[in-house]
Amino acid sequence: MERIVRINALLEILKSAPGRVNKIFLQKEEGRRPLGAIVGLARANHIPHLFLPKPALDKIDPRHQGVIAQLSPQEFAPLASILEAAGPSPFLVLLDEIEDPQNLGAILRSAEGAGADGIILPERRSAGLTETVAEVSAGALAHLRVGRVPNLVQAMTALKDRGVWFVGAESGGDGLFFEFDYTQPVGIVLGSEAKGLRPLVRRTCDRILSIPLRGKLSSLNVAAAAAVFLFEIARQRSKAR
Repeated sequence: MERIVRINALLEILKSAPGRVNKIFLQKEEGRRPLGAIVGLARANHIPHLFLPKPALDKIDPRHQGVIAQLSPQEFAPLASILEAAGPSPFLVLLDEIEDPQNLGAILRSAEGAGADGIILPERRSAGLTETVAEVSAGALAHLRVGRVPNLVQAMTALKDRGVWFVGAESGGDGLFFEFDYTQPVGIVLGSEAKGLRPLVRRTCDRILSIPLRGKLSSLNVAAAAAVFLFEIARQRSKAR
């Protein structure tokens, strides 16, 4: 069972996907941050909620902010539904074996902020949609369609047949991150924290582009690199409107 222990993240879930919330525990002592909005949304959506003393909440999860919600696991969206909702020029983010939930959550937050239409994860060697991922995403997970596929390369090949171009984000590429037309159907492909893109995934990409670094470090954290690429896409698409 997943949990949400932060007020803002819970509010986002209650507004966008209340059906995932099974039960809410709230701290009954005075002096807490206002919880009226959470109680109101819980009542409106017929979600069981119970007021407990702080020691009782601490035993469940000491990280709480006066609330603890039990959530059902988020359902993954079929790839077809992601494409249908995206329209004629989808903006997709494919994550090749991103196993750190902190990185996955940060990427989801940037992807939602940049207007991505969907996230695609492989079934194996990928962080799941856990409580940590949801919290780090700061509520963005509730607004994103996330798909899971058995084979990332096969999914990329099928998407290519539908006109999607794939840009791999990796150092030592054949160009820089802004040297591409992202207004067309596109998928950004990001590799694992330790190994980067797997060889076959890399070869399936149409371009491999890099971020120029001026300091002494040779690479960025994958979540930071994702943000650079994602907001370049957002910039180009905003100009094209």
